[in-house]
This record gives sequence, C-alpha cells and structure tokens, in this order.
Amino acid sequence: MKDEKALVVFSGGQDSTTCLFWALKNFKAVEVVTFDYGQRHALEIECAKKIAEEQNVRHHILNMELLNQLAPNALTRDDIAVEEGEEGGLPSTFVPGRNLLFLSFAGVLASQIGAKHIVTGVCETDFSGYPDCRDIFIKSLNVTLNLSMDNSFVIHTPLMWIDKAETWALADELGAFEYVREKTLTCYNGIIADGCGDCPACKLRLQGMETYLHSKETGGVL
Repeated sequence: MKDEKALVVFSGGQDSTTCLFWALKNFKAVEVVTFDYGQRHALEIECAKKIAEEQNVRHHILNMELLNQLAPNALTRDDIAVEEGEEGGLPSTFVPGRNLLFLSFAGVLASQIGAKHIVTGVCETDFSGYPDCRDIFIKSLNVTLNLSMDNSFVIHTPLMWIDKAETWALADELGAFEYVREKTLTCYNGIIADGCGDCPACKLRLQGMETYLHSKETGGVL
C-alpha cells in the first residue's frame, strides 16, 4: 500500500480525520472527498476544507443535494430534533442511502484519480444502529463497486471493530490526538472541538476520550 493512492471519504469529523491520518501513514498519495448534501451545519464543509489544506491533501467537494431532497432527517432539517432511536429504532439522524451513495460516488472519483483504495470511518462497534455502517454492507458494496466498474478497489474501514476510546488511542498513536480534538467537528449542534456536550455524538466522543485518557494515565487496558 505504501506505493499506492487512497481516497478518504472525509467529513472533517473525529472518525474521518483519524482515518485521514491513518491513510497518510499507510499510502504514498492521499486525496479526500467531502459530500455537500445540504447538511444541517455548513460549517462541517468549512472544517473539512481547513483540515485538508493544513494536511496538504487534494480536496474534492461533490454536490449531493438530491440526498437532502430525498431523505429529510435531523441532519438535513433544522426543524427535526436530534433524537436517539426508541425500542431498537433508528435515530432521527439516520440518512437513508447516505453511505451507499457516498461510497458509490467515491468509487467513481477514485477511478478517475487512479486511486485503488477507498477509506471510510464507518464503525460497527459503538454506532447508532445505522445499517450502512455494518461490515457486511461494506463488504457487499466493495464487491458491487468492483463488478460495476470492472476494477479492483479495496474499501478500508480502520475503525470498524474499535470503540470511541480505541479511536482516540489510534489518533494518539498516529500523533494526531490534540489535532483531532481541537480541529474536528462531530457535534450535531455545529460546535467544533469538544462540542456542546449534550447531543448523542458529543456524549459518545467525550465518553470515549475520558475512557482513553484514564486508561493512559493509569496504565490500564482498553
């Protein structure tokens, strides 16, 4: 992989930024792609732009506004509250088809820029039940992409089987802990760094960070 190119699906959040640093360590060339689907906070795209510029990687921004039209939810509408799923249901932040579309378009872009590898920060360990974050979906789509374009893409999911504490540990191992903490946007309320502290994304991020830091200080095992 050291001699090949990777395309990172990049939102400017904790997970995708950790994946960016992982890709920079593992590939000769790295580019990133961000999707503008009319998300609730345009600041997310600005955050992604800034990180890409600071890390000196080519940044592609693709217009996906049709997704906003097709799938109204808490990430695309200010009048829909951010709520966790009840009784096993999906949270209001689930965007139907998002990763299916994002990774499909990432595959098209990857074929144009000569990237064999596609990197995404999806995770099945402490996710919100999103079906398009599951390992079985990624493996299935990888096969579909390769068949549809007669290519040999490899979709990498460095975070698939680790929780948020271990994601912080990976960022630290990559020398990017403080950068990820201070520069990324995970908060559903659009607050960079440690966020609002109240939304589900912030609570998960903060809990993971505190668990990792406690483990690091005490020499415990995650």
